[in-house]
Amino acid sequence: MMRTLFAFLLTVLSAPLWAGVDTGTDVNGVILAGHDAVAYHTEGKAVEGSPKFTAVYNDAIYRFSSAGNRNLFKEAPEKYAPAYGGYCAYGTALGKKFQVDGKAFQVVDGVLYVNKNQQVYEIWRKDIPGNLSKADEQWPNIVNTAADEL
Repeated sequence: MMRTLFAFLLTVLSAPLWAGVDTGTDVNGVILAGHDAVAYHTEGKAVEGSPKFTAVYNDAIYRFSSAGNRNLFKEAPEKYAPAYGGYCAYGTALGKKFQVDGKAFQVVDGVLYVNKNQQVYEIWRKDIPGNLSKADEQWPNIVNTAADEL
């Protein structure tokens, strides 16, 4: 029990030290505003994750609503992790990196795309193929640049 608690605390406390600019995390290293990355795919809705069920992938802490979802994620993190490092898909199309609220999302062809908020999502969804094309073109140019430098 003590080892588990220590490992958890070490992960949470050290996350801000190793989270990179290529991943949209909060000051605690948590991605997707704490929402369950698997639930977007399996339930089709934004479900809040719990600090009890976590996994680390690409230097970001993912939270899950259940041990089952955490385990699914661990088996294939690339399947469930959001595109563009969890930054806003529309912002990426504009060459920017915006944090997300975790509630505005869409899974397109099995890939999770998140947006800053519902208003931005409404703009993004008017031309999903066009916005994805722009974002795919922009991402290599901004992936290693801090959000406040764009």
